[in-house]
Amino acid sequence: MPLNAQALGTALREDLTLHSTLCRREAGAFTQAIRSGEDVVVACTQEERLFADLGRQTEGAISPIRFVNIRETGGWSRDASKAGPKIAALLAAAHLPEPPPVPVVTYKSAGRLLIIGPLDAAEQVAGLVSDVLDVTVFAQGPGQAGGAQTRRYPVLGGRIEALTGWLGAFELRWREDNPINLDLCTRCNACVAACPENAIGLDYQIDMAACQGHRACVKACQVAGAIDFQRAGESESAQFDLVLDMRRADATPTFLQHALPQGYLRSDGRDLPTVLKLRELVGEFEKPKFFEYKQKLCAHSRNATVGCNACVDICSAEAISSDKARQRVVVNPNLCVGCGTCTTVCPTGAMTYAYPPAAEQGQRFKTLLSTYAAAGGKDAVLLLHSQERGQALVNELGRAAQLKVAHGVPANVIPVALWHTASTGVDLWLSAVAYGASQIVLLVTNEEAPQYLEGLQAQMDVAQGILNGLGYTGTHLRIIEAKHPTELDAALQTLGQTRQRTPGVAARFAIAQEKRSTLDMALDHLVEQSPLGAASLPAAIELPAKGSPLGTITVDKDRCTLCLSCVSACPASALQDNPQTPQLRFLEKNCVQCGLCQTTCPENAISLQPRLSLTPERAQLRVLNEAQPWACVRCSKPFGTVKAIEAMLGKLAGHAMFQGEALERLKMCSDCRVIDLYSAQNESKVTDL
Repeated sequence: MPLNAQALGTALREDLTLHSTLCRREAGAFTQAIRSGEDVVVACTQEERLFADLGRQTEGAISPIRFVNIRETGGWSRDASKAGPKIAALLAAAHLPEPPPVPVVTYKSAGRLLIIGPLDAAEQVAGLVSDVLDVTVFAQGPGQAGGAQTRRYPVLGGRIEALTGWLGAFELRWREDNPINLDLCTRCNACVAACPENAIGLDYQIDMAACQGHRACVKACQVAGAIDFQRAGESESAQFDLVLDMRRADATPTFLQHALPQGYLRSDGRDLPTVLKLRELVGEFEKPKFFEYKQKLCAHSRNATVGCNACVDICSAEAISSDKARQRVVVNPNLCVGCGTCTTVCPTGAMTYAYPPAAEQGQRFKTLLSTYAAAGGKDAVLLLHSQERGQALVNELGRAAQLKVAHGVPANVIPVALWHTASTGVDLWLSAVAYGASQIVLLVTNEEAPQYLEGLQAQMDVAQGILNGLGYTGTHLRIIEAKHPTELDAALQTLGQTRQRTPGVAARFAIAQEKRSTLDMALDHLVEQSPLGAASLPAAIELPAKGSPLGTITVDKDRCTLCLSCVSACPASALQDNPQTPQLRFLEKNCVQCGLCQTTCPENAISLQPRLSLTPERAQLRVLNEAQPWACVRCSKPFGTVKAIEAMLGKLAGHAMFQGEALERLKMCSDCRVIDLYSAQNESKVTDL
């Protein structure tokens, strides 16, 4: 790699010594460094295992060690000679402290494995893992080679009713609706030979559609007594730690979601890595609790009315469900795979990503972009990719560039590994542009669920609409789909074909953990630096209806009765009343476009209008509707509105329960209504006496 130690040192404000054969002849420099107590960054991941071993074996080693890849990400590229600013940025980000620890989710597996599939194939796979795992087979057909004659594993049969759970906690429920009891069956094949319709397969289950009722099989099985056509089908259940599903691809799988539960694997038996992976899933395992949920911010439900369902609809693991009784959503941490898409589409920030937190991710973006710019870099592009397939694809591209068969990662493209590409959203993207990024590119492979791509594109459309509306020309946000290094290489080369307008001065604000606070700071900076200038800014920027977390509402004053049910439903305090006079007031800055006000309104008087207002009124309370108060006919105290009371009187005038004095009481305040009713009852008692 063409590295310039002096230039890198200037960018990082440090004196650097270049070690070009550190993992061989210069390993002593590494062992000396890790005794210093200062943070040590190794700018190579090729020999990460070697350096980790050296660290453990070096006496007196006290320095924390971090690794960063500057080879495939920049040093191995046709642009390598110009990649100095990017390499400096990657080194600076590697110096950042580790994110704070997060709570963990624990799985415990004792190795109880359930294999669902053809009997012969299932027993062949069982033979590969039975020395480590306790195997049970649920027979689903005899397979191609016939059934095994030696019963080595418990075999279940019947009709699967449900399979639920996750690693260490699967529950299978099935109905034993076949005449052959597999616990009693000795696999002598007498019934198979005796059946005139060939209705019995080598899975030792009877095809009842083919059976003609000759019962020759019952006679052949008199000694074992395993066949009983009068046996009532009973529902059974059992618990397992692991499940291997070997049913055909055209069969209906047990789990339909894109992200399968931990501990549930699919294989035809010939996929050896999948089968061997089962052997590793015994013991106690931990994973991060990827999310934080704040119910008070959630726009999912109010007053038994559902508004925002974004996180429930997009979760590919089916880990999020609606709890209408408690007016909230519920996340099952055991099913959550940490994609973070729920946090991306959440308009309020009720659901936030915790691995790492937004503040830590924002600091990473800021460090990368500020160091890149300070080192002389131009037109920075953040390439966000997953740390699994996305990272592998970037590495493959770097190696192809070293072999002169690809261009490699361009000098201005800074790869950033994420746990999942869907874990960042409009708040962090706009902040990155405010920090100086010309583009934010998401690299997606075949890992992402289809609904993720739709949700990410909707969020990008909102962010791009804001940027273009403020005068930042170009395309600042893109999704690149690639499954092969050549596809990625070709896509990255197209990024420099157009120029993106960016803020003249990079932002310096720190990312807040609260999504709306971060979004407001990013918007304030982008508005302040707008190429249009303050005098030419539009009053508002219209935004796409799908996925917009910003906007206003319009109220049909002819329909609205000022019942204020929308005020109690609003989770963001965007809608407010006025204790002094009948008014419906609105603070646009707080509106998240969840739609709860629209669905709650009994008069259908409210409609949403996605937009970003650029006038000072966005942060000020404004009156949407007001009305003349109704005065109590008894004490003259104001309560309700003339319009609401008259509407109520009109609707109840023909009701049998509201005639005469009862209708008149509706014109009274609550206190006078009680007094009048009590007085009328006493007068009635006196009359009776």
